[in-house]
Order: sequence, then structure tokens, then C-alpha cells
Amino acid sequence: MQAASAVTAVTTADQARSIGARMALAATAGAGAVLAFAPFGYWSLQIASLAILFYQMLRATTIKSSALIGWAYGFGWTAAGVHWLFIAMHRFGGMPAPLAVLAVALLALFLGSYAALAMGLAAWLRQRWTLALPSMLLLVLPAAWALSEWLRGWLFTGFPWVVSGYAHNASPLAGFAPIVGVYGLGWLAALIAGAVLIAHHSRKLGIGVLVAVIGTGLGLSSINWTHAEGQPISVRLVQGNVEQDQKFDSAHVANSLEMYRAAIMAERADLIALPETAVALFPQQLPPDYLESLRRHAQQSGSHLLFGIPLSDDPTRFSNSAIGFAPDPQSAPYRYDKHHLVPFGEFVPTGFRWFVDLMTIPLGDFNRGAALQPAFSVKDQRVLPNICYEDLFGEEIAAQLAGSKAPATILLNVSNLAWYGESIAIAQHLQISQMRSLETGRPMLRATNSGATVVIDGRGKVVDRLAPYTSGTLAATVQGMAGTTPYIALGNRLFLVISALALAAAWLLGRRRR
Repeated sequence: MQAASAVTAVTTADQARSIGARMALAATAGAGAVLAFAPFGYWSLQIASLAILFYQMLRATTIKSSALIGWAYGFGWTAAGVHWLFIAMHRFGGMPAPLAVLAVALLALFLGSYAALAMGLAAWLRQRWTLALPSMLLLVLPAAWALSEWLRGWLFTGFPWVVSGYAHNASPLAGFAPIVGVYGLGWLAALIAGAVLIAHHSRKLGIGVLVAVIGTGLGLSSINWTHAEGQPISVRLVQGNVEQDQKFDSAHVANSLEMYRAAIMAERADLIALPETAVALFPQQLPPDYLESLRRHAQQSGSHLLFGIPLSDDPTRFSNSAIGFAPDPQSAPYRYDKHHLVPFGEFVPTGFRWFVDLMTIPLGDFNRGAALQPAFSVKDQRVLPNICYEDLFGEEIAAQLAGSKAPATILLNVSNLAWYGESIAIAQHLQISQMRSLETGRPMLRATNSGATVVIDGRGKVVDRLAPYTSGTLAATVQGMAGTTPYIALGNRLFLVISALALAAAWLLGRRRR
């Protein structure tokens, strides 16, 4: 009896050490996946990282241990991918460093729970459906992983930064983006990871899946889903490079306002765009003639002007907005209000006022704009703004295009990422904008405070850019595009149907096996 108890104790200790080692390896693999995203771009590492996760999960003996391995992976993935949030909270928000580190760690733990859910669900289905290895690797795990990323993209307002598909804006999978979107690319990446693993057991099956997916992706890259519409327009994108700790400082605001006015009036263009909150004051706080001088310049020069500014409709309603002035003196100013707001930056989630009070970030509680807003007409083109991290939500941009009677031909992101210093956040955000161009087949202009100020064509390629962390203006000529990609028409529905069919096929195979 004592011997049996000793053996049980040793076995339990070995399993505990085993799960601990697997979690450490999974966390390391998740953290290493950051190298697959911009600015590094080693997209194959993202697939290798998922393959390590799947392998460790399959070797786990319980649903709980599978979920813990997924949680460790998600924690490493998120902590490495968005570590730059520390800069905003500590350097510019004034939060003590230990609390800022803790906040990032807690966010990574929370976001890691989605990967835990995916791996736990896959392990549960494996036991319940008695699934063979090919069904797990090619059907269940890719679907569970991609569905968890999709869930992360909208639950609690969503935080889809560094989801898998963004690593593949320039990989052989990019051709699928106009069809299944970024979450569909994540599913395909997970499918390839599963094929790599299954090749050790069935070389023919694994290689067949790899060849089919990569070959189809390369073939789809040659398809033009959209077409040129109207005449190209000249654009000037202004990058102010205003230091974040000076942006809302009254001693420096006047200099920023004059700097931007001078940049606007330096040269005409069909469209002149400034960053998010380039004008950092509410209209009633500005010098009396400031906005009117910009309107007069638009009329006299024949330029269309669009710039970020906070607006106040009444003492209790504020919005993070963009205003547009057209050359026609009879036209009313254009207005776009940000719809998808940033938790803790632009609105305070219920019960978290204490957390926001630890920081000193201004303009922290806004109202949402409408989900569907018109584009800004610029000669033959229609320019649809999105503000800051709104371009993470491709399904919302696709819905704007699908639901408009006059869909935009050019997308425009106005951002201020100076909150995150000289970190990888700028390169990651650029990659996100490139994905939106791939999904919609439309060019994306980016007018930012400190970078990346660029012109992206309708195939997701950067065709012109300004150096980050410099002050200057990017001049270019841009051709608008019209037409409907499958992703514009269907959004994430096609990807969700594919995932559901994969799970249904796994169930049928498991039933036949039983």
C-alpha cells in the first residue's frame, strides 16, 4: 500500500513538472511569434509557433492541462506583441512603472484566456468525439484557434491586435485576404501548422495540404477584385511629429496649431490630410479665426482639407472626430466621428474609473459615432476616414463599404501613435492598414503624427512613405478603386461557415470511427 502511494506521488509530480515545462515552452513559442509580425516580417515563424502549440497540446493528458498550455501560449503571444502599452501608461500616462507592468501582464493573462478556450475546447472535442490525429490537426485545431481569435476581435469591444492573419499580409496566404479576411488567414495558417505536424505521420496528406493551400494562395494573388474609378487625385499627408508630452500642453499647443496651418498652406493638393487630433483643442477653445482661415484656404486653393479634432456637441457629449473643408463655399463641412472607441483611452468601462484615475491621459471619455457614415467627396473620389485603431476592425470597414449607396474609393487612417514612443507599435499598425487594403481592394492613406505616414495601394503594398519620427509632408498621386471583394460582400461570415463545416466534418469522421 505504501509502495503504491509512493508511485502515485511520483507520477503526479512528474505530470506537474511535465505540464510546467510544456507551459514554459508554449509561452516561449508565443512570445517568439512577435518576430512574424512587422517590423520583423518572418511570417513562417508564426506557423512554426502554432505548430509548437498544437504539438504540446496534443501531448497533454487532460482538458485542463491543454487549456493551461493554451493560456501560457496566449500570454507570451500578447505580452510580447503589445508590450509597448507600458510606454503609454507609464511614460505618458504617469502610472507608476510597477503598476504599468502589472497592467500589461493582466491584459496578457486576460487575452491569453482566448487561446486557453481554444485548446481546452479542442481537447474536449477530441475526447467526446473520439477523434483521430488528422481530424484534430486539420479540422478541429485550426477551427478552434481561428474562432478564438474572431471572438477576441469583438467580445468586450474587441482587441484583435497581432491576431495570426496579420503576419501574412505579404506571405503566400495574402491572396486569400479579399475572400476570407484576416481571421480566415489565421485559420489557414493554423491549417498549415497542422499539416506540418501531420506530415510526420502521413507525408502524402501533409504535403498535399501544404501544396494546395500555398498554391491556391499564390494563384489568388493574381486576381484583381476591384477596378480603377475616376481620375487620380493629388494628396499631401502631413506628419507633425509633435511630442506626446507636449501635445496637450498649453505652452506648446499654439506652436503646433501654427505649424499645421503653415503645412496646409505651403502647397495645394486635391486632398490635404492631417493626423488624429492634429488640432488638439475643441473649436470653442481655438483662436477665433483659426478654423475659418483653413476654410478660406480650401476655397482659394481648390484643396480639400481633412484633419482630426475633438468636438463637443453639448457640455456632456464629446467625440473624437475628423472635419473636412471643401473648395465649394456652399458645401457644409464634412464630419466623421470615431465609432469604435478605445477602452481606457476614449471611454471608461463600467467599474474601471479607478484605473483611469491612475493615469493623466486627457480626452478620455467620448461618445460613439454612427456605424455607417458617408465618405468625403474629393473630385472623382470618395474618401472614407477611420481614426486610430478603428482600422483593426476590418468587418466594420467592409460593412461601411457594403452598406453605402456611394461606397468609398479610398480609405484614410488618421492616427497618433506617439503614445507608444519609438516602439514596434507603429510598424504593426501599418501592417494592419495593409491588411485592410488587401481585404477591400482599395488604397489606404495614413496621415499620422509620428509614423507611419504612407500611401498603400489597393493590393496592400506601400508605394510611398515618410520616415517615422520626423516632421514633413508626403506628396503623392492616388488612384481610387471601386468594386466589391468577397470579403466586402460577406464579411467574416464565409470564414465562420468554413470553420463550422470543418467542425461538422470532424464530428462525422469521429462518429464513423466510433
